[in-house]
Amino acid sequence: MERVLTVGLDGSPESLAAAHWAADEAQRRKLTLHLLHAWPLLAPEPTAVPSETDQNYWAKRLVDNARAELQAHHPGLTVVGNLVADDAQDALIRAASESEMLVLGSRGLTPVESYFLGDISMLVVARAGRPVVLVRADKRSEGPSTPESGAAGGVVVGLKLHGPCDDLLEFAFTTAAARGVPLRAVHGRAIPIHAYAPWGVDHKVTQEITQDARKHLSQALRTWSEKFPGVAVTETIRLESPARVVVAAAEGAELLVIGRRSHPVLAPRLGPVAQAAVHHARCPVAVIPHD
Repeated sequence: MERVLTVGLDGSPESLAAAHWAADEAQRRKLTLHLLHAWPLLAPEPTAVPSETDQNYWAKRLVDNARAELQAHHPGLTVVGNLVADDAQDALIRAASESEMLVLGSRGLTPVESYFLGDISMLVVARAGRPVVLVRADKRSEGPSTPESGAAGGVVVGLKLHGPCDDLLEFAFTTAAARGVPLRAVHGRAIPIHAYAPWGVDHKVTQEITQDARKHLSQALRTWSEKFPGVAVTETIRLESPARVVVAAAEGAELLVIGRRSHPVLAPRLGPVAQAAVHHARCPVAVIPHD
């Protein structure tokens, strides 16, 4: 079966930025790039009609123009286009199941707007069974954002350290290796109530918590560091809000990788850290479903 990377196109600047990001990644990973445009009102494919009477003319033009632009920048890349007469959300989730990853455009949201998740990208991220990468329009030509708060570029992966995270780490290490950049593993943990004393924070307690977190983080990374000896790995542990730690670590990064727990019983959803990342991180964000 052909290995493909799928990107959703809807004609927006965000989706075009996503297509360029996807083309770069497909070329690195030696994958076929699949351009998908889904719209339930697409007419049945006519046998032979002039363009002025073809009801799908503009949809075809959207995909054809994107394919021509991408192949001009990546002459050795195989790019295929596809029009699907279906609801965009359903078509993208189905395409994700048949792809190495799905790439979508993402709009930056204000704090107030972040409470209203009607965006198709967010719904797909919460339901897709494969990695989904969200790309902002301003990332198309800028490359990595200017580093702040001591960030040093490369790939950042946020880890909870509760349960297995091999799917998350496999994606992060593979991406860092393909790009030839370092990987930074970050873990945030809120200071527990019992660590507070009348005079402030009990540093003996926080030191124990930090040592425990560092032990588990090193254990989680060890196997993957051995599989990818060429990837330089750094570990960061901060005792504060995990969401704040992950978003701050993403400043200056090429990609932020975070996980989403797959709940077979509960309705698909994003946790607080994933929500903070997809709404507020300025770099592309990869959301990886895992057990």
